[in-house]
Amino acid sequence: MHGESSFMKLELRGITKRFPGVVANDNVNLALNTGEVLSLIGENGAGKSTLMSVLYGMYKPDEGDILIDGESQVFTSPADAIAAGIGMVHQHFMLVPVFTVAENVVLGVEPTGALGKLNIDEARRMVREISDKYSLDLDPDAVIEDLPVGVQQRVEIVKVLLRDAKVVVFDEPTAVLTPSEIIEFFEIVKTLVSAGRGVVFITHKLKEALNIADRIAVLRRGKVVGEVDPKTATESQIAEMMVGRPVELTVQKNSALAGDVVLKVTDLTVLDADGRTHVENVSFEVRAGEIVGIAGVQGNGQTELVEALTGLRKATGGTISLDGKDLTHSDPRERHQMGMAHIPEDRQRQGLVGGMSVAENLVLTRYHDDQFSHGVMVDWDAANAIADTLIGEYDIRTPNKETGVGTLSGGNQQKVIVARELSRDLRLTIAAQPTRGVDVGSIEYIHSRIVKERDAGTAVLIVSTELDEVMALSDRLLVMYRGKVVAELDPKKATPMEVGLYMAGSRPDSAVKA
Repeated sequence: MHGESSFMKLELRGITKRFPGVVANDNVNLALNTGEVLSLIGENGAGKSTLMSVLYGMYKPDEGDILIDGESQVFTSPADAIAAGIGMVHQHFMLVPVFTVAENVVLGVEPTGALGKLNIDEARRMVREISDKYSLDLDPDAVIEDLPVGVQQRVEIVKVLLRDAKVVVFDEPTAVLTPSEIIEFFEIVKTLVSAGRGVVFITHKLKEALNIADRIAVLRRGKVVGEVDPKTATESQIAEMMVGRPVELTVQKNSALAGDVVLKVTDLTVLDADGRTHVENVSFEVRAGEIVGIAGVQGNGQTELVEALTGLRKATGGTISLDGKDLTHSDPRERHQMGMAHIPEDRQRQGLVGGMSVAENLVLTRYHDDQFSHGVMVDWDAANAIADTLIGEYDIRTPNKETGVGTLSGGNQQKVIVARELSRDLRLTIAAQPTRGVDVGSIEYIHSRIVKERDAGTAVLIVSTELDEVMALSDRLLVMYRGKVVAELDPKKATPMEVGLYMAGSRPDSAVKA
């Protein structure tokens, strides 16, 4: 089924895709030859995912054509795109956790023997052949749920190669990888290209695009606003094309003036309903006027730690105190009233009610406060007044405060949460993945508000899988691995590679302690 890749030219001509009230793609023209990497960059909501969904047969374009070697194609499903030589590795892997590597790779195209039974030996051989050819180092009999995310990604790559993809689309492929895994991934991309495959690399990480791409196309508001040569382009130039204005890409902050301990966590342990340990004997402190960052690959206990700190999950053992008061068994409202802010990692599931207005979401955790509540009634005059103020102060781009928050871009949804959580007197801010899925302009703004909060004397805890972000914001850095804090480092002295080794469960020889 898989063979040597032959030359193929892929073209998108005049692609337009509309949704009610939105033109997601507006007369987009792109071309890719096999044997090269095209990086597609743009703000959240710029139309990248929609465009790739059109290419992959998930959406039908309203106008325009997809051409392969000059011939127009009509894709009614991903199966059509796959048959035409286009494969996609999604940001969230499409793997069955309890299946082996071989079982996942051949799912849907299974080699069979007598009576239609899966020929597992042939499946193993197919995996080994592709794995060896592209130096992917996969064990066909390994179970997916036992593999690191970097290895799971390789399984996805083998899946598309088995189906003879001549063009491979990677959607935010490094979002869950450690620095060393990113280096390995780039080597895999180079191997694919040298074997004659074409690669579309969708990312919001400008350094990575400049590192790996042969050409970079920039989308803004559904249109291609230009292409740049990675050999001569700069991060600042690309960021300005994405946003339409100059962007400050570095976090501007002075040294921290740390005060008294605000948050004290002692021997915290968190189990799930099945008795599995997600957080194990974790202890740390966060002081007034400092930012403590927690780095780690997603799935190493950070989510459960934040949920325990904010009262969304019960702690199994240990204690949590705020300004000396034990909060271990307090509910989220009690913690909120004591001055704890929470920017959740999943804004749509935990941070917002999509069907409610911007104004309603801006008072969602405060409607019961004396400022907005008169018995059982909400004082909507007061709520609307604070909404008007916050929309202006936090630069929330919305037609008006009555607009449904679910219709806003990801960056503006995140600003609604940041505005709601930071616009009151605080002792502690807990921000989990504060800029996930957010464009560079909104990242710049959110980072500046977090630093401003620190400088006002608030204790800040940042949890992020974006290593550049957590190292740039933090005054002290903790690393979590398999539910434990395995290192405390000085982000000014530690290198990303050293931090990455801790994230992967190793200890670098030249570790720099805080």
